[in-house]
Amino acid sequence: MASISILGVTGSIGQSTLRVLRAYPEQFQCIAFSAHCDVAGLTKAALEFRPQFVAIGDETKLPELQSALAGTGIICGAGEAAILEAAAYESDILLGAISGAAALRSSFVGAKRGARLALANKESIVCAGALLKAEVARSGGMIVPVDSEHAGLFRLLHGVHLPSVEKLILTASGGAFRDFTHEQLKTATPAQALKHPNWNMGQKITIDSASLFNKALELLEAHILFEMPEQRIDVVIEPRSMIHALVEFADGSITAEYSMPDMAMPIAAALFWPKRLPLPTPRISLTQLGAIEFFEPDHTRFPALNLARWAIREGGALPIVLNAANEVAVDAFLREKIGFLDINTIVERTMNTYIQCHGNHTPHNLEDVIIIDTAARSLSAVQ
Repeated sequence: MASISILGVTGSIGQSTLRVLRAYPEQFQCIAFSAHCDVAGLTKAALEFRPQFVAIGDETKLPELQSALAGTGIICGAGEAAILEAAAYESDILLGAISGAAALRSSFVGAKRGARLALANKESIVCAGALLKAEVARSGGMIVPVDSEHAGLFRLLHGVHLPSVEKLILTASGGAFRDFTHEQLKTATPAQALKHPNWNMGQKITIDSASLFNKALELLEAHILFEMPEQRIDVVIEPRSMIHALVEFADGSITAEYSMPDMAMPIAAALFWPKRLPLPTPRISLTQLGAIEFFEPDHTRFPALNLARWAIREGGALPIVLNAANEVAVDAFLREKIGFLDINTIVERTMNTYIQCHGNHTPHNLEDVIIIDTAARSLSAVQ
């Protein structure tokens, strides 16, 4: 039996993780759960899986949580300190599904104690990947990506002679606005952007999918995780989300990972690594699959990938700045303070302004990362 803690248990990744645990109830002991503000969802998960500790990010909701779990023996906490406490509880696996840079500190807590980090939070890698990997190396832990694309690459590269790899290829669905014209994008609304054709995800990642900033972050993540030069990582549009990742080799051959768009599969792969166990997930019928088409991303309508490549080439603070500015801009778009195309404008402007104001220094520790993130958010703030 393996012990597991889940940060972000009420979100889409957290809920998919619980589906995996239900399929193998004898395999896992739940230690700690966290949620941002969903007391009802956290309570439901806690009553079913009986972790030792639960944390709610919103401190005002602690009395409600304590009341809901009274008499169960489950310890309750609230606020950022409680989230970090949940990450610090001893468990074999820490599933990190908190959205955004808010997960940075909890990822490092898990890394320091030598847990297997099953990371759905790509921002931990984008903003502090080198530092996090160094911490994992010191503690004897490991990072197993949960994003479907990086999870696919992780498995495709397992046991491979790395010098024989010529290129990593990430796929993107294109999101809700794949077929929108530039004129249509000018008036696109949050409600339209949140209608993803293939995946049921949180608001932030769904907007990022529509703008291709999700793939921009994944480009940065692949560069850092797999130590692959930027020019040897490609992105292609595969509208059906059936192929999640491909690896091209020096001899011209390509391997690919196919599966239906269901996050239970990459989550299970991370939890059971290196084993693959049966799951009640939908199967692809190759005879009924039909044609799989690939398209080049349109960098004019969706410049996020170019910004990510710039951040990789320059390094230093720029990946952190890109991520922070995008988080601020997406929040403003969801609040209907800016238009959809303004997201790109704000990110690019913030990257340029940050370099002019602060230079482009490399962070040496987590606190440096937090300082850069805070400064970038200030520069990109929308009134």
